[in-house]
Amino acid sequence: MVDIAVQLYTLRSLDAPITDLLDRVGEAGYDGVEFAYRVDDAPVEDVLAALDRNGLEAASAHVPIEALEETPVEALEAAFDDTVDLYGRLGVDTLVVPWLDPDHFERAAAVDAVAARLDDLADALDVERVQLAYHNHDQEFATVDGAPALERLIDRTDARIGFEIDVGWALVGGSDPAALIDRYPDRITHVHASDADVDRGELVELGSGDVDLDAVVASARGADCEWLVYEHDDPAEPLASMEWGATALRDALD
Repeated sequence: MVDIAVQLYTLRSLDAPITDLLDRVGEAGYDGVEFAYRVDDAPVEDVLAALDRNGLEAASAHVPIEALEETPVEALEAAFDDTVDLYGRLGVDTLVVPWLDPDHFERAAAVDAVAARLDDLADALDVERVQLAYHNHDQEFATVDGAPALERLIDRTDARIGFEIDVGWALVGGSDPAALIDRYPDRITHVHASDADVDRGELVELGSGDVDLDAVVASARGADCEWLVYEHDDPAEPLASMEWGATALRDALD
């Protein structure tokens, strides 16, 4: 069974407490949320209460890699501990690195260095019983040694590391997102259900772009993905976009 969640980055421009936003997510009919950034705007107890009254689960959380890497720098060690503690209290069991700059995917050696960083992070998170995943944009599809950099990254990382395939950005990068999910079913933990206008190279409302949502949903089911996560990076009307995302995903799953 595939559940649907919304990435709260979609609602980041709204001037409202996170607890109020969670109420709106619940009203829209989602099963869960994927946290990002503003999660610490309210006490954890208030966020948990909002999740509970809306029947929402914590699907995962986007966390900058700098907040997870353990280094000799005391501040970053504290960031790792604080980050794991915060999301653990919220019931999050998968932390997702949401972005790395394009220069990390321009050469084979750079991709291999990213793979090593992710493996090290997975080691640290294993101790905390938390899974690590990586979320793509389009830069991960630069050609490296004749293949997309993302495929090299998947092949060079430990199998316990998951991947959250953003289908809109994958299409902008030149990949067939459904085929990508089909190729790596054991590595895909979440699917970001976004849409894109490939000619313009930007995300659009679900169903109005070039993504074959039905094919993506079928592949997500075939890969036993637990979550389809709706996201629009820059919606004109965030609440309307979030509500439409729930409707479109429910229709595609029926």
